[in-house]
Amino acid sequence: MALLQANHTLNSEFIILGFGDLAELQVFFFGLFLIMHLVTLAGHTTIVLITLIDSCLQTPMYFFLRNLSTIEICYILVIVPNMLANFLSRSQRMPFLGCALQMHLFIALGGAECFLLAVMAYDRFVAICNPLRYTVIITRALCLQMLTLACISGFTLSLTLTTLIFLLPFCRSHEINHFFCDIPAVLFLACSDTRANEIAVFLVCMLILLIPFLLILLSYAFIIAAILRIHSAEGRSKAFSTCAGHLLVSVLHYGCAIFIYIRPKSCYTPEQDKVVSLIYTNVTPMLYPMIYSLRNKEVKGALRRLLESYSQMRQLPNAR
Repeated sequence: MALLQANHTLNSEFIILGFGDLAELQVFFFGLFLIMHLVTLAGHTTIVLITLIDSCLQTPMYFFLRNLSTIEICYILVIVPNMLANFLSRSQRMPFLGCALQMHLFIALGGAECFLLAVMAYDRFVAICNPLRYTVIITRALCLQMLTLACISGFTLSLTLTTLIFLLPFCRSHEINHFFCDIPAVLFLACSDTRANEIAVFLVCMLILLIPFLLILLSYAFIIAAILRIHSAEGRSKAFSTCAGHLLVSVLHYGCAIFIYIRPKSCYTPEQDKVVSLIYTNVTPMLYPMIYSLRNKEVKGALRRLLESYSQMRQLPNAR
């Protein structure tokens, strides 16, 4: 802690460069990403509300989906508001501890999301491959335990990794060529040997990214095999529709994250990283609610019932 405070004294702030090289387009990008941000928040908030309110969606699958959307809302609020502010200026100053906190929350929430996606794959695996024992295996107590473990694991690993990174001396330029305090961008500024830190990043990413992703792929290998054994076309279609959205979301989420974090420091390319980071912090979170709602008849039905209830409530004052 003393080292952290000393480092804070020497490096009181970082300068987030963001997209200063696109000055003539910054207002356009601000408007574009603001709209995307609002659409994303509206989509995830809608999923949280309908899975809380609708009696037909009180199952483990929608319990996990609701918490995934809650984590996603927190995740984008950690990154996107600062990014939008950066579009309106050539650079943005961020205190040392503020940068550390942003990185910690970003990794923690991203890690919790990764573990939760793996839990959701296990839930679908039991539902498709062992349907008769589903209610016995996937109990409410187990759901709460798995959710708690996912969150605790994400925050614990994040705290360890963030502390290791911010104990490094930053004696080079304090300009972070990114739109937030991301791991590769901050490590790039360190002026000491970072090999131990890179190994720590790799090991944490193995735990957060590769292992859960491989478990998801293994689960879906069994799920697809089970779906192909279903004789009725309607049964296959229903089983596939409940799983396709989750599989697509997992591939998008893990694909971008693995590209950014599981590689050596020598391969760091700021401009390429910023583009990929824009995708997984802005585009994919916006797509998640659309993927789940378009592929899922129960979610679409719940949305329809919610809109009908809202319409009826608006008509009541007029009827009086």
